[in-house]
Amino acid sequence: MPSSIEVKASVLHGAKDLRVETRSLPAPAANEVQVAVQATGLCGSDLHYFSHYRNGDILVREPMTLGHESAGVVMATGSEVSSLSVGDRVALEVGLPCEECELCKQGRYNICKGMNFRSSAKAFPHSQGTLQEMVNHPAKWCHKLPASVSLEYGALVEPLSVAMHARDRANLKPGSTVLVLGAGAVGLLCAAASKVSGAKSVIIADIQADRVNFAVENGFADAALVVPMARPQTIEDKLAFAKDLAEKVLASTVKGEAVGEVTVTFECTGVESCMHTAIYSTKPGGRIMIIGMGTPIQTLPISAASLKEVDLVGVFRYANTYPQVINMLASKNEALPDVGKIITQRYKGLDKIPEAFNMAAKVKDEKGNLVLKVLVDMS
Repeated sequence: MPSSIEVKASVLHGAKDLRVETRSLPAPAANEVQVAVQATGLCGSDLHYFSHYRNGDILVREPMTLGHESAGVVMATGSEVSSLSVGDRVALEVGLPCEECELCKQGRYNICKGMNFRSSAKAFPHSQGTLQEMVNHPAKWCHKLPASVSLEYGALVEPLSVAMHARDRANLKPGSTVLVLGAGAVGLLCAAASKVSGAKSVIIADIQADRVNFAVENGFADAALVVPMARPQTIEDKLAFAKDLAEKVLASTVKGEAVGEVTVTFECTGVESCMHTAIYSTKPGGRIMIIGMGTPIQTLPISAASLKEVDLVGVFRYANTYPQVINMLASKNEALPDVGKIITQRYKGLDKIPEAFNMAAKVKDEKGNLVLKVLVDMS
């Protein structure tokens, strides 16, 4: 095996300034495998970096390759690797925790303070992302895909893991009623995870009618609610808007039966009024899963949550979910909608990545099709 090879990579140098460059990739270390990245989904955090050269208060401080929702094929293995072989297809779990701290030892490695996550500028030097021809990655964090799971579905394991982690933290039981606020990719996958968990009914809400209709038509949800395009300004008007929307949630019907207050709400927007709605829509003793990262500081009707003992539960990425997500995809569970349908646009090759990001920023493409998940194919 040569000591290093030349690989091409898509590198971000500034806002919307992506360049294809050649970099040297060494042979994999003893515990690593070398993976030819073949399918990568574009994520909202990638889009923020692409559009603004920052993600919230995290600034990019050096040229960085984006991408972290990826699957590929093992091309070489390190001397100590026995779990994988050349030719294996794998989903990449790209967050590398310290594995030594108390949180890691508890299995909560997703919130490890020493986490180094590909395509995130939080750590410096930045951990380069997966929008490149090859990457070296620890074999421990490469999950083998069975023959029945394609590389495209392998790329969906990462966002599905967010949904699965949220479902696990919700302690979702069969027969539960579920509200999903936000019908983007993560919201749809939270709805899918709820379906697999035996939810009695799933209501999904979004300002885009086409998105919630897509969810119902494709089996992700049982009922759709279009959120009015309103921008209340005062806290009184915001709360009144949220209460009205919650009443619409409670009045939603599935198979002729009103849903009422829900067991679990997955809040996937980060919008303040949606958090208000979640509190008013969730039944006493229920849980609100805080997934959306939109508005960092919010004013909430916290007494309404306290009086009902509604739990507000944070969700950040995932831990220990890849194997169960891969098993779920391979199981062909009849309750699982076809999650591959959320891949709505595909672009081939590194040169097309700027176009892919520009598309990911849109609600619909030039043909009027929904934009939910854009995938880069480098096979």
